[in-house]
Amino acid sequence: MSVLEISNIRKNFGKTEVLKGISFTLEKGEVLSIIGSSGSGKTTLLRCLNFLEFAEKGTISVNGSVIFDGDSTKKMTDSEIRSNRLHFGLVFQSFNLFPQYSVLKNVMLAPTLLKRGTPEEIEANAKALIDRVGLSDKLDSYPCELSGGQQQRVAIARALALNPDILCFDEPTSALDPALTGEVLKVIKGLKSSDRTMIVVTHEMEFAKIVSDKVIFMANGVIEEQGTPEEVFDNPKSDITRAFLSTSFEKF
Repeated sequence: MSVLEISNIRKNFGKTEVLKGISFTLEKGEVLSIIGSSGSGKTTLLRCLNFLEFAEKGTISVNGSVIFDGDSTKKMTDSEIRSNRLHFGLVFQSFNLFPQYSVLKNVMLAPTLLKRGTPEEIEANAKALIDRVGLSDKLDSYPCELSGGQQQRVAIARALALNPDILCFDEPTSALDPALTGEVLKVIKGLKSSDRTMIVVTHEMEFAKIVSDKVIFMANGVIEEQGTPEEVFDNPKSDITRAFLSTSFEKF
């Protein structure tokens, strides 16, 4: 059984159709990279998965249970939306840390509010996650005292704190200087394991080629091509994919 099943997701903004019927599946422990030009619908798709946007049509299923049905006339309650969001951890482009809280409190906040353990258990888990992203010496630091790369690593630890079914990254290095990009990509690569399912929207083609089990190339709101990294990067079938990759890999 797939951990994630996306079927015919469609999303409009006014008269503009941004997602035109997106469908794919993801197995537990797989890493999916979503690539494509700006405006292709990548971030909108991720926001629909996380219920920051709502698709007009299609279904989203996690572990065999439908958590979103765009064809249903039944409106989800706020409680249902909050519950469904917990299936996904999201790391944003711009970190979105709480500036008034230390690194430790940023990572502890959501589990504390949701009472996911005793205060001692929540703190111990947060410290372990912060150590995993290499920032155990920054527990009491505030976001303003950290580099962009360090802030993004805290954001990754925070996203892991609720142990989501699927960890999502929305262009996690786009706000970073090139010198800081490598440290964040190294952390993401280190998270890959048989029980960690991840979706990475990225413009880092070399990284996507190395870390992914599956790659989706989106163009104009559709999946233009999908397959293994070898299939998409080394043997693309679509002229549009080939044109995109020839331009993207010129950067490296």
